[in-house]
Amino acid sequence: MKLKTVLACLMFFTGIIYSQVEYKKFYSSKLGEDRELKIRLPDGYDNLDKINYPLIIVFDGDYLFQPVAGNIDYQTYWNEMPECIVVGVNQSKTRLIDFELSYETHMPSQNGATFFEFVSMELLPYIQENYRVSNFRTIVGHDLGANFINYYLFKEAPLFDSYVVLSPDYANKIPERLSSRLTSLEKDIYYYLATSDGDIGYLRSTILNTDSKLKSIDNPHLFYKFNDFADSNHYTLVGQAIPEALNEIFKLYKPISKKEYKEDLLEFDGSPFEYLEKKYDVIFKSYGIEKRVVENDLRAIASACQKKEDKDSLLKLAKLAKKTYPESMIGAYYFGMYYENVGNYKRALQSYQSGVALTPSQFIDKDVLYDKIEIIKAEYF
Repeated sequence: MKLKTVLACLMFFTGIIYSQVEYKKFYSSKLGEDRELKIRLPDGYDNLDKINYPLIIVFDGDYLFQPVAGNIDYQTYWNEMPECIVVGVNQSKTRLIDFELSYETHMPSQNGATFFEFVSMELLPYIQENYRVSNFRTIVGHDLGANFINYYLFKEAPLFDSYVVLSPDYANKIPERLSSRLTSLEKDIYYYLATSDGDIGYLRSTILNTDSKLKSIDNPHLFYKFNDFADSNHYTLVGQAIPEALNEIFKLYKPISKKEYKEDLLEFDGSPFEYLEKKYDVIFKSYGIEKRVVENDLRAIASACQKKEDKDSLLKLAKLAKKTYPESMIGAYYFGMYYENVGNYKRALQSYQSGVALTPSQFIDKDVLYDKIEIIKAEYF
């Protein structure tokens, strides 16, 4: 019975992923041929709206696109990361040619150089022109593709903001060049690297040596994360690494956690509401997206307001809640909380009562409001 349930869920989520994927043949004048693309658009995507989405390019889209798209679908469902536009490049018949390197320089040569230009000079401009993408770009590669994505980092102006490097088959001298490049960064870059105890021997050895170089880099612009997975191999580590990478890259986007609340919010020198403004401003500057304030963060800020007895912040929070969720009980709830804190119990009662006819939220429903109403009536009327 449990197995049937699991299979049904897998089929359900797989159906969701496939139903939102566009399959396109994109002609490349650089390559002189069509290339197959898989393009995963966010739920409810409308090319006429004003919302921009982070872009994720996935090499070896034949097998790597689905794990990436599936993890994004799952994490965005829980609001752990923003919706993204994911573009997979199918390479099952061309990967050895696409990732061709010079034996002398260990850099892209001939076919490899042409593929490099296809991505940078044709694919990216096409996506930017035809889809609503933000200025935050991620690229994902495995094995040969994981090595190849580093060359976009070596450009004077790195082409991507984050690099997901899964069990890379590093070319000779690339780890040294990579260490030098990451040391000299002048813009923020996320670099995620993964291997496993069952990885291919010579790959694992080089990866571990590379990690020893990268983790010693002292550069405030580098955000580096390394995972060495147990009981996994060259292929199965992908399933573990992708959610870890996404979690690291989009950690600033996440709702306020208990740890952030205790260590950052309560210790913040400014007001709780200023902390909220700063957090969402950082999200915009980091990912190029305007995130709507989530209810979890409203609760955290309200709690901090009460702990710090900051009534001004609580009023600002109530106004923001009402503006952000005009049909929800949230605004009425926080206005009621504010009036309670300033001792205006008549207005507090009116606020809670006005919320009863509105739409319940994740944490606020009629029972919560009725409890507040009864307490105020019993104590003050």
